[in-house]
Amino acid sequence: MNVLVLGGYGLIGEAVLERLLQDGHHLLGLGRDIGQARRRRPRVQWIAADMSRLLSAADWIPLLAGVEVVVNAAGALQDGPRDQLDAIHRRSVAALIAACEQVGVNQLVQISAIGADLASDSAFFRTKAEGDRAVASSSLNWTILRPGLVIAPAAYGGTALLRALAAAPAVVPAVLVDRLIQTVSVTDVAEAVSRAVAGRLARGQIIDLVEQRARPLADVLLEFRAWLGLPKAPVVTVPAIVGRLASGIADGLGALGWRSPLRSAALAALKQGVTGNAKAWTEITGRPPQPLEATLAAMPAHVQERWFARLWLLKPVVFAVLSMFWLASGIVGFIRQDAAADILASRGLSPALALWMVLAGSVADILVGAAVLVRWLARAGLMAMIAITLVYLGAATVLAPDIWLDPLGPLVKTVPALCLVLVALAILEER
Repeated sequence: MNVLVLGGYGLIGEAVLERLLQDGHHLLGLGRDIGQARRRRPRVQWIAADMSRLLSAADWIPLLAGVEVVVNAAGALQDGPRDQLDAIHRRSVAALIAACEQVGVNQLVQISAIGADLASDSAFFRTKAEGDRAVASSSLNWTILRPGLVIAPAAYGGTALLRALAAAPAVVPAVLVDRLIQTVSVTDVAEAVSRAVAGRLARGQIIDLVEQRARPLADVLLEFRAWLGLPKAPVVTVPAIVGRLASGIADGLGALGWRSPLRSAALAALKQGVTGNAKAWTEITGRPPQPLEATLAAMPAHVQERWFARLWLLKPVVFAVLSMFWLASGIVGFIRQDAAADILASRGLSPALALWMVLAGSVADILVGAAVLVRWLARAGLMAMIAITLVYLGAATVLAPDIWLDPLGPLVKTVPALCLVLVALAILEER
């Protein structure tokens, strides 16, 4: 069949795509940023669209041409510059349903979340429940799947944070270590979607996808540490105030476009626990979703997983250091503009041109230092850092070629900075 997967390059969406391709379906994937997805999954027909802007049936109808089934694996954790929960989880879903009813797409698989509740204080869980209600009240053949904490070979967001905490040296730090968690393998989620698309699930069901046994977060972290092959270490409870402070900082970074798993919405979700009922899926398949131990055993950890886990928390440090270095360079340039201009004037430039170059360089340094703090400007800022550094090296070579004779000359001073920029460009790819 022709299946449209919304959010097809996300943690769940990508696994769903792979499973449905194996089943022989023709896949269409929809998302905002599909460049990398198109390269990685060329067998999928990709559609660039932002669900938060598809708020009427008329917006959806052109995208549903030839589609027989829709799988909604899209979602966002918290409101931000690019994410509006009400638009993504409720209004867009309602518009999609209206469009499906109009054009005759009669099957919808909705991937929701454990904890979705109309009465929830959390905007995430409340809007998820509102979207589920729209699906359940429609005339479509629908299935709603509510996975617990999804574990997959890929890791970003909350699962990346779990790996990073589990790999901490000496101790495993965490907040709310007693909160109960039920995980689910992404392969079990994909299996459920496969069954729903193929008509092998009774219509009109809301199914929790969780392992049978709930376990404290501390035990989940220790399982991850053992999976990584690291020595045993005790779990240390981080004071709640530290967690609140971290989530406040993460919320501030969220306003700049960084989707940190430490944001307050994630902390609120953890606080209530991630638990469901495995009974429905067990009755359908004759077995519950596989436990965490089996999920991890099915995706053995190698050196790349250990590198990722140990270095993941350095990501904000790298960007903070780069930003502070360039901002400080620009500010010092303004404060010491006369002294800096005198150095250039001593190399033969006119005083006016020397002052202009110092001020221009300071402005450029401040602009790129600020740009790397903003998610959608970070790549441009990093590329600009490389360009500016090369310009500085070229200008220094022309104006003062003797600096290359200095053992602490420009290469010693700029190569480490350039390496840090290249590291930042590499880790920027990680969501």
